Amino acid sequence: MVDKNYCMSSYMAFRYIERDDMDFYEGMAHKNIIPVPDNEKTFVVVAEDIDMAIRKVFDSIKNQRLAILLSGGMDSAILASYMSGCDAYTFRFLNGEFQKEELARAEYYAKYYGLRLHYVDINWDTVKNNLKPVMEKKNAPVHSIEPQLYQAAIQAKLDNVERLVIGESSDLIFGGMDQLLAKDWTFKEFMDRYLFTRPEAVLKESCDVTYVFERYRMDNSNIDFLKFMDEIFSIESSSSYLNAFAAAEMPYTDPYAKLKMKEPLDLYRVRHGEPKYLVRDLFSLKYPGIKVPDKIPMPRPVDIYFQNWEGPKRPEFRDDIEMKKLSGNQKWQLYCLERFLDIYEPI
Repeated sequence: MVDKNYCMSSYMAFRYIERDDMDFYEGMAHKNIIPVPDNEKTFVVVAEDIDMAIRKVFDSIKNQRLAILLSGGMDSAILASYMSGCDAYTFRFLNGEFQKEELARAEYYAKYYGLRLHYVDINWDTVKNNLKPVMEKKNAPVHSIEPQLYQAAIQAKLDNVERLVIGESSDLIFGGMDQLLAKDWTFKEFMDRYLFTRPEAVLKESCDVTYVFERYRMDNSNIDFLKFMDEIFSIESSSSYLNAFAAAEMPYTDPYAKLKMKEPLDLYRVRHGEPKYLVRDLFSLKYPGIKVPDKIPMPRPVDIYFQNWEGPKRPEFRDDIEMKKLSGNQKWQLYCLERFLDIYEPI
């Protein structure tokens, strides 16, 4: 079914088109990732269980030339410990001036386990040049990480890498989204906190997307936010990797993707300084004596890219958008949606 207003609203609210049966234009079906069913997952209790499960994943792909997307975080740092002698690709923004600490940690991890480190240099021109192929592959506007993921995959292909290894899903599986897990939210609180950009604030003709939250309403005032994150956030996040690598025709593996905690997540520990406590334990085994790094989202200097952008000009957007109140990521959404519409419905 074609419903451009719905698709624009869903993208602004959730960063993806939530309904599989809705598309922007005729003949342009979008594709979201299908979550791994529980009967295909390995249940883990302690760090050693995670270690054993990851080793089995690497055993299954050891005959391919592997490389890793290596950040300064503990998820990819742990995976690097199984990949001595392999290639590693690390994003470097604005000539290395953006998030220097993150870059330095990635360099340290690569040296610690003997990986060949390559830099993937990203600037605004890289983002602009890569935007069209990832949008055309998705048949929808994209997440701000997708153009740089595409660049890394293309660079790895030129180096004859056959499969990229990533650690994307660890945050969701092991309680890394500490801000969204910070409290037991009421229904309204969580909806207000989670919506990326309110469609009605930026679109002239928006659609109501609150039905997504209603699925998880527990009573008149509460929401099952853990289930929401498992079923909504996981699709939004993982689909970005699926699409970017598919556009580059690069196979990839996330060794965390088929893991699940056997015991319920200990929210007390998460809320008192121990997000991803099982993964933290594994990091300490792999890097004894090294401080566990704080969680930092994949770097992308959107605040810098859009600091002087005046906003969208197409007729689908409101004329009174308060651009100064929007974050860099929200501005990216507006910019990306406008570029997408320009491709398929030029004016």
